[in-house]
Amino acid sequence: MEFFLQSPAWADVQRALGRTVHEESGPGWHFLAVEEKNPAGKVLYAPYGPVAESVEAFDAALAALRGIARRSGAVFVRLEPVSAGFGVDEAPALLAARGMQPAPANQQPELSWIVDLEGDFKDVLASMKPTNRNLYRNIHKKGVTFRSSQDPAEISVLLDFLHMTAARNGFKPQSDEYLSTVAASLLPAGAGTLFIAELEGTPIAAAFAYDSADTRTYAHAALDDTHRKLSAGIPLLVTLMADAKDQGLKHVDLWGVAPEDQPDHKWAGFTAFKKSFGGREVAYPGTWDLPVNKLRYGAYQLARKLRDKLR
Repeated sequence: MEFFLQSPAWADVQRALGRTVHEESGPGWHFLAVEEKNPAGKVLYAPYGPVAESVEAFDAALAALRGIARRSGAVFVRLEPVSAGFGVDEAPALLAARGMQPAPANQQPELSWIVDLEGDFKDVLASMKPTNRNLYRNIHKKGVTFRSSQDPAEISVLLDFLHMTAARNGFKPQSDEYLSTVAASLLPAGAGTLFIAELEGTPIAAAFAYDSADTRTYAHAALDDTHRKLSAGIPLLVTLMADAKDQGLKHVDLWGVAPEDQPDHKWAGFTAFKKSFGGREVAYPGTWDLPVNKLRYGAYQLARKLRDKLR
């Protein structure tokens, strides 16, 4: 599975946002790493990276990351080795043996939900809850249609719905400027697609997906509260999946889900939504830090622990 956050298209997004990006590769490995700032100072962050075919290749990628960090003055490297030539169970010991320690919190989800598209799409539909299948097949009878767009100007449709959702649920969405920049970078390049549900020509829901070489990532979605009873978000997501299948992609990544043993988790509601489309859970090793300036990193960890204690 190709991870979008390690793709050239995501590097283009980061540069469009004004960030410094490092891309390197070697035999059996490659990575995209972004320079960021945190209380420790400069950090080199490889989201869902590095990508490596073996432990040896991972070590080579790690050496390259460490070298960049030293040259750029980064205090530490933050990484998430989701495909690094070793399994989740062996990751903690293997990473600790290389001088890494778990980050204070995971940057990207540690658990994700994947729908595989190989085979006939009717098999994908068969694995969904009957309600989802029926809505997809019959919602046109209620005057709802679906279309895709790669026009960056249409990101405003999604932004309006995100504002409604944020006001309703009391959360702060990503900024309009951020999502507009992402759309301007990805949509014309064909690395992202906006899906819009319309009721008699008026938008009522939207979803923004990112594409890597073989995987479509369900990144952002929201709907118009006044038409909530139509449940247009369900057939909209199925449409997104059907289109991914038509484009020759092999997987749809529905992104983070809550652990099964945590029914009160803040993601529990949309975890149930995602699981209703069939699919499988995938676990990752989580986010780890590789200290480069050990003195500065130690001071950062100490200050963070003291702050947490005072809270």
